[in-house]
Amino acid sequence: MPDNNFDITNYRVTAADPNAYYVPEFISESEEKMIMSNIYAVPKPKWTQLSNRRLQNWGGIPHSKGMIAETIPPWLNEYLEKIHSLNLMSGKRPNHVLVNEYLAGQGIMPHLDGSLFYPTITTISVGSHTILKFFEPSTDSDRTSIQPAFSFLLEPRSLLVLQDKLFNYYLHCIEEINEDILDENVINLNLCSGKYVRGVTLKRDTRISLTIRHVPKTTSFKIGIGNKK
Repeated sequence: MPDNNFDITNYRVTAADPNAYYVPEFISESEEKMIMSNIYAVPKPKWTQLSNRRLQNWGGIPHSKGMIAETIPPWLNEYLEKIHSLNLMSGKRPNHVLVNEYLAGQGIMPHLDGSLFYPTITTISVGSHTILKFFEPSTDSDRTSIQPAFSFLLEPRSLLVLQDKLFNYYLHCIEEINEDILDENVINLNLCSGKYVRGVTLKRDTRISLTIRHVPKTTSFKIGIGNKK
């Protein structure tokens, strides 16, 4: 865990539009193993299967009418406290974790995180690396021709923080491929823990991401969601 002298501003990705921070080895290898063990120990119904990945929601299901707050287990709540200690959300404590499992070859389409969350994304990666690509919004219907503006290498045990234009302007995605090439678009290599060489190919394994955010609108009461007939 970061000590009292930890300063997140020392980890700013200066080559990106404001603001992004990348912290390698934010958690230890033993913490990484513990997180993965707990994630895979949960009952099967906790998983939601999508076409290209599966996920778990902790803290509730974000919704425009308000998230019904649920208790987050201690093994996961510890990492909300770690993020809260960095004061990234104007004093607001994170209250939601989205756990995504990406097998090699799985990814997610370009998207923004949306208005249900405080405008800061914090993501801890475990298990494997990935490349997160960023795109400027476009009205071009031929999305295959759109080139990424820049990319980040996300290593296992790292923390990524996205704010400002990187939250509300640039779309981000993970390609559905099995290997990643560290090309010239990867702009955070100077902050990474490994000594990477441009042009090298990294083979993906199973990656788990913990996206830790604050949902401003919550309720402790059940709300009507969906059709009532």
